[in-house]
Amino acid sequence: MNELEKFQREVQENIAGLSADKDLVQHSQTWLEKASPHRYSYNFRWMGRPIIQLPQDILAMQELIWTIRPEVIVETGVAHGGSAIFYASMLELVGGNGKVLGVDIDIRSHNRAEIEKHPLSHRIDLIQGSSTSPEVMDQVRAKVAGRGPVLVTLDSNHTHEHVLEELRLYSPLVTRGSYLVVFDTVVEDMPDRFFANRPWKKGNSPKTAVWEFLKENARFEVDTAIDAKLMISVAPEGYLRCVRD
Repeated sequence: MNELEKFQREVQENIAGLSADKDLVQHSQTWLEKASPHRYSYNFRWMGRPIIQLPQDILAMQELIWTIRPEVIVETGVAHGGSAIFYASMLELVGGNGKVLGVDIDIRSHNRAEIEKHPLSHRIDLIQGSSTSPEVMDQVRAKVAGRGPVLVTLDSNHTHEHVLEELRLYSPLVTRGSYLVVFDTVVEDMPDRFFANRPWKKGNSPKTAVWEFLKENARFEVDTAIDAKLMISVAPEGYLRCVRD
């Protein structure tokens, strides 16, 4: 066994130990509940744009993109554009002609202007409209056709019904060995008071949609090692690895 293989084995042992430490798992959940009312995830930028993600999930996505080297990253839910620019920056480092395809029902004019004037805008295509509408799906499929690998992230409306429909529509785009990442599955694990003014809550969340989706689709499985490694994440059970064509 060479030194790299030895190090990788140690990392796997570390991750297994984290997963087995139930006290630490609970402390991580408690920390997230304490930090969320302070809108912790809103406090970070990627290359100038608000990214609205936890640092742990940003790092996890970096690892996936570097490993998969996708030709297309489809993102539903653009918001300020920080995630799209982050994905574009990774594709720039990977090289090639990779593109980010950002879909949002409302791409506000000031956000679009900032994204389009960004130095990495040549890596980003924006589509405005409901992520589940036939018109939008036709555009997405046309831009993805013939390209691969394809990675998909879902981060728009977080209700069970909407996320489940997104999962059914976008999962066929994901290529074997790549990932379908469902953000904000953590809604299911948080107190309902955090979402008093939202249509989603425990029992009506991205995670419940993932549970139902996995019962009907054998192409995907939860990458539990990512959950164990991150400990603090907005996407527990949301990193879905595509294991079949």
